[in-house]
Amino acid sequence: MTRRIVRTALQLTTLITFTFLVVYILDSKYRVLPNKIHGYMPSHHPGLVVTDVTIAKCTSLNPFSSCDLDTSKWHRIDKELYLGKSWTGRAYLHVARKHEEELTSQDHVVMDISVGRLNPTSKKDEDLWEQRPGGLWIKRSASRGSSDSKKAITDVDVLFGDDATEAREGWAITGTPFLLGGSPVYSVHLTVRRGTPAEIKKPKPRVKDNGRFKILQIADLHLSTGVGVCREPVPDGYNGGPCEADPRTLDFVSKILDDEKPDLVILSGDQVNGDTAPDAQTPIFKFASLLIKRKIPYAAIFGNHDDEQTLSREAQMAIMETLPYSLSLTGPADIAGVGNYYIEVLAKGSSDHSALTIYLLDSHAYTPDERNYPGYDWIKPNQIEWFKNTAAGLKDKHREYTHKHMDIAFVHIPLTEYADPKLPRLGNWTEGVTAPVFNSGFRDALVEEGILMVSAGQISDHCNDYCSVSLEGEEQDPALWMCYGGGVGFGGYAGYDEYVRRLRLFEIDFNEARIFTWKRLEHGDTESRIDHQMLVEGGKPHYEKPKKPVIPETGEEDTEST
Repeated sequence: MTRRIVRTALQLTTLITFTFLVVYILDSKYRVLPNKIHGYMPSHHPGLVVTDVTIAKCTSLNPFSSCDLDTSKWHRIDKELYLGKSWTGRAYLHVARKHEEELTSQDHVVMDISVGRLNPTSKKDEDLWEQRPGGLWIKRSASRGSSDSKKAITDVDVLFGDDATEAREGWAITGTPFLLGGSPVYSVHLTVRRGTPAEIKKPKPRVKDNGRFKILQIADLHLSTGVGVCREPVPDGYNGGPCEADPRTLDFVSKILDDEKPDLVILSGDQVNGDTAPDAQTPIFKFASLLIKRKIPYAAIFGNHDDEQTLSREAQMAIMETLPYSLSLTGPADIAGVGNYYIEVLAKGSSDHSALTIYLLDSHAYTPDERNYPGYDWIKPNQIEWFKNTAAGLKDKHREYTHKHMDIAFVHIPLTEYADPKLPRLGNWTEGVTAPVFNSGFRDALVEEGILMVSAGQISDHCNDYCSVSLEGEEQDPALWMCYGGGVGFGGYAGYDEYVRRLRLFEIDFNEARIFTWKRLEHGDTESRIDHQMLVEGGKPHYEKPKKPVIPETGEEDTEST
């Protein structure tokens, strides 16, 4: 009887352990619970100070092992430090914090924090550092219950990868990567904030005194957690070494930012390469830090890859909304998608009149009806209604501008009309257009509301970079320019015909109501502007129809040639 009980207990324990392992393995593969990084949101804790920090580890081999600490004291930062890549263990950073007015005589406040193998205490440092797991060291206030919130640690977080950078105001990465053991796939960095959160003021884009305004469109960065892997780089390698996708991509973007000095940057989707970015916050900070450093306002929409196997669009937009120089907005909650909004560019001088309105819409990702409309999703009816109502509501105010007010738009997935082979175009058309099969009529709405130009990200057309004019009426007059941004990220594919990564720029001349566009290359003729063309003249879409060649013998047009 005793043996039977023991055998049954062993079988039950084995079953529980096996079940736990299966669940954990599935979690690691599909990026779901217990790794709650998908639900991670930025932390804002005004008035709080940190009283302790530690790391809790647990093992997958023991079904009763837990990474949770006493929730009455500890708050877990919901980023699993191995990012679900370890089969045998998990680890989480925990922080204890209190409101300053609630501190008791038993509380010490964390005044400094570091990560490393050696005790940071110096000979001149009378305060002793306390050791915590993972190479974590904290130094707390000497007197209990006291706090100086301007110097105290008020929040902590983690970022991943050797190229991790901090973009938030008042935050900084400290010390070496955590010493976790178990060979984490990505280095894990502690980042801390001192003092109270800085107030982030939204910039107000304005036309320069010369009457011009320049926009850089960055399409398909495809940034990863870590340095990423280059796909079809031209040429292979970089700076005498192997090609690392994110550093090479960001070096290119940095060069164009410094050369062209844009007044605004539009990130038109697939900033994050979701399936290689289990922590989406890390790549967001990588591109944002470039723009924050140069004090350039920027706005982002999402592509089809941004939220694959990583943070949701809502969580990513919540992060971007809080960053310096960001104009990104979640948009109306009752409208399909995340990131339907508009930006007003003010007239030059001190005027509060809008000279340019930029509409940004979420074009979603994959079709909800694969059987009838395979491929990619489309702009939804309530988005079109929101756009038309918004545009109509702004028109009276825009008429107060003494020059010609202009309107443009950006999406990620190209409109169905992009695929029309009969339309004139300038630039590369190297591969099939992955526009939605279902046409929801957004192009017609754009024309109806007087939008002059719409530019898409790359979706799966990384080697298409043309601008195509959509015609209307019996005279086939230009009604709307439809452009591609040009693929920039080395983490996304671009393998056709030795395609070189590129970026597109738009310059709006408000003196003549003109819009010009051109592209810049990452390799080869890197200093020249290629495919320079005028899209708008006198506040209307501009297109010069090519003239028919003349028959030399008669001087008449050769109507059979184009």
